[in-house]
Amino acid sequence: MTTEAAPPPGSAGTSPAAPTADDYTSVQQSAEFAELRGSYRSFAFPLTVAFIAWYLLYVLLSNYAGGFMGTKLFGNINVALVLGLAQFATTFLIAWLYARHAAAQLDPKAEAIKARMEAAE
Repeated sequence: MTTEAAPPPGSAGTSPAAPTADDYTSVQQSAEFAELRGSYRSFAFPLTVAFIAWYLLYVLLSNYAGGFMGTKLFGNINVALVLGLAQFATTFLIAWLYARHAAAQLDPKAEAIKARMEAAE
């Protein structure tokens, strides 16, 4: 398959050199990358632990506190249904929070690292 499209401007028909293993190692050992990794971990790990604890609480309540979970709140809506729907709401809330955190904190740092690696090529 051939195309009639010209190469992108500035490429002159050559592809940029691929970073070497040493390039990746130096980036991995940089303070900038450690800060990026720390920013990710400080957000992801606590929320992951909190969500797993919340989920296990729901499962344990469902197994061992049937009377409580069956308590009607209004109409045919009981505690189990509300907590089950709250699991979905929590999942979407965490995804939204992570997207905001990534856009504000992680993406700019990752883009700076990427730009530095591409400039070194």
